[in-house]
Amino acid sequence: MKHLWLVIMIFLQGVGVAQEVSQINVRGVNIPVVFEKESSLPLVSVQLVVKNAGSMEDGSNAGIAKFTAGMLGEGTKEMGATAFAEALEFRAISLGAHAGVETLVFEVSALKEQFSYGVEMLHKLMKSPNFSKESFEKIKRLTLGMLSSKESDFDYIANLNLQKLIFENTPFAHAYSGDAKSIKALKLKDVEHFYKERLNLENLIIVAGGDIELEELKKLLMPLLLDMSHGKVKNLPYFDANKNAKELIIDKESEQAYIYFGAPFYMKSGDVEAYKAKVASFILGESGFGSRLMEEIRVKRGLAYSSYSRTSIGKSHSSFTGHLQTKNENLDEAKKIVAAEIKRFVEEGVSAEELAQAKRFLLGSEPLRNETLSQRLSRAFFEYYNGYELGHSKKQLEKIEALSLEELNQFIKKHDEITALSFSIVTKRDKK
Repeated sequence: MKHLWLVIMIFLQGVGVAQEVSQINVRGVNIPVVFEKESSLPLVSVQLVVKNAGSMEDGSNAGIAKFTAGMLGEGTKEMGATAFAEALEFRAISLGAHAGVETLVFEVSALKEQFSYGVEMLHKLMKSPNFSKESFEKIKRLTLGMLSSKESDFDYIANLNLQKLIFENTPFAHAYSGDAKSIKALKLKDVEHFYKERLNLENLIIVAGGDIELEELKKLLMPLLLDMSHGKVKNLPYFDANKNAKELIIDKESEQAYIYFGAPFYMKSGDVEAYKAKVASFILGESGFGSRLMEEIRVKRGLAYSSYSRTSIGKSHSSFTGHLQTKNENLDEAKKIVAAEIKRFVEEGVSAEELAQAKRFLLGSEPLRNETLSQRLSRAFFEYYNGYELGHSKKQLEKIEALSLEELNQFIKKHDEITALSFSIVTKRDKK
């Protein structure tokens, strides 16, 4: 194990190109810049991450964050969607926007020689997005069509209903794309207001890297940044999952039972024991084949093709969730096994061999998670966004390597909240 760890550290030092967190001052606002210089390929990429602009900010307009991102894919008012896309395609530039749960992200990637043009086009898009009536109606039709197709997606239905159960009365209890009612009720002025209110200097983080100097990057971005307005800094709220176990069963014409389950997991982003959660989650259900749940449900009993679970630890919410499919007639048995196995996991912990296998995989697969610039920048942003120093992930690996069986089992035992399982199920009920 120590030899493996040495190999991994040598590899990481080899790819580790210098990462840093700098700042760029724009009209009195210090905007953080997470940056990595990487010259092995003549490529440059930049992300403008807008905090407090994702789906959890939808409010009464469910789906508006993702809808806004969709409209940002329609080019500028002056050029329109087709001419804007063609200008980018001609120069092999990737430019787009997407909304997550907490953030709205603009991204440009291009060959070094075309990067300045890509930034210019991003500037035009951010300054004058194609918020026309025609584009609005187009995105509305596409969104309603996508939502209509989801009506027969039983995984989607079961997962959405689980979120409604475990995050009842929170911003996470709605579909991030909205529903037919909310999208039909959406007005163009709502999108314009959402965009204008959330896009501001105070909530911006820049993530960039590639074959470019940091000062050159800042110079290229400055005209774009100077056109951005000021706004209010908003603290991100936090929500725990529901500790009261609930169950919701939806009757559909399905040959399989879609079982989604979830519970609280009392750990916030930045917790010093997060590395223990990573190991425990891997052993219980995140590793796929070889995990506890897969072994009990598929290998020993043949009740399902697969079964997974994971812990999610974020700045705005945390939870323990999982899912599986089984025959309708095996529904009750599968539910009992899931609940029993999670309870046994908490009470008895893991074996020395399970811990050793988890360490071998988590440490041994680390180089694969750092192969590309995109992977490394994503990790660097995660570290910064969650309040860690750059390089935090490497320190977590050191802690995983040194983790003892006793420490891990003590940690698992104190997180018995994951046994308070809520179930969301889509199945065909027996009519007899």
